[in-house]
Amino acid sequence: MRIRRIVDLSVPVGSGTQVYPGDPEPRLNVHATVPADGFNLLHVQMGSQTGTHVDAPYHFRDDGLRLHELDLGLFTGPGVVLDVRGLAPRTQITSDIIDPAGLGPGVIALICTGWSRFYGTEAYFDHPYLDADACRKMLELGVRTFCIDAINIDETPSPIGYPVHHLIARAGGVIGENLRNLEMIDFPDPLVSCLPIALEDADGAPVRAVAYEVED
Repeated sequence: MRIRRIVDLSVPVGSGTQVYPGDPEPRLNVHATVPADGFNLLHVQMGSQTGTHVDAPYHFRDDGLRLHELDLGLFTGPGVVLDVRGLAPRTQITSDIIDPAGLGPGVIALICTGWSRFYGTEAYFDHPYLDADACRKMLELGVRTFCIDAINIDETPSPIGYPVHHLIARAGGVIGENLRNLEMIDFPDPLVSCLPIALEDADGAPVRAVAYEVED
């Protein structure tokens, strides 16, 4: 196997990283420098849902699996891009606009809304979001990993709670949020990795998500 191309699907983490309203703002401060200490070292403070990240079932269920308890296979595998670009702000992504071809067990569903172009602005919070019924149908097909190029797979804020988060958590699945560049996956059969930092007892963690174009 040879990797022909890597598409970076992650936003950078820094003082300007956009977070869900009320979440901790990331802070990266210099802790040590070469002139003073002989080495450079950052002091990093941030929430578990900072930047491009994944949610474990524990994020919404006290009895759900925590991040370190999950099978790493949930974070790596063949990706299927669900291109739903062109939707109006705060539009539900319903099953009739999702092409189910290729969806199944082991597949990472990449919901491409195109909303990452608004990252860093207030418009980023007005993203389209996955409809609960569409989520149920994807779960019935065997999908357990759902990624989206928006700050939330549910509406932000959600007046009815977080139905999609709860459905996926109940099924033992994971959610990836704040991805970008999904529209740049213009090749067939991408191999996707969204492996998280190995935080113990965590509800989620930042990831460096990428899509590989590979050939045998």
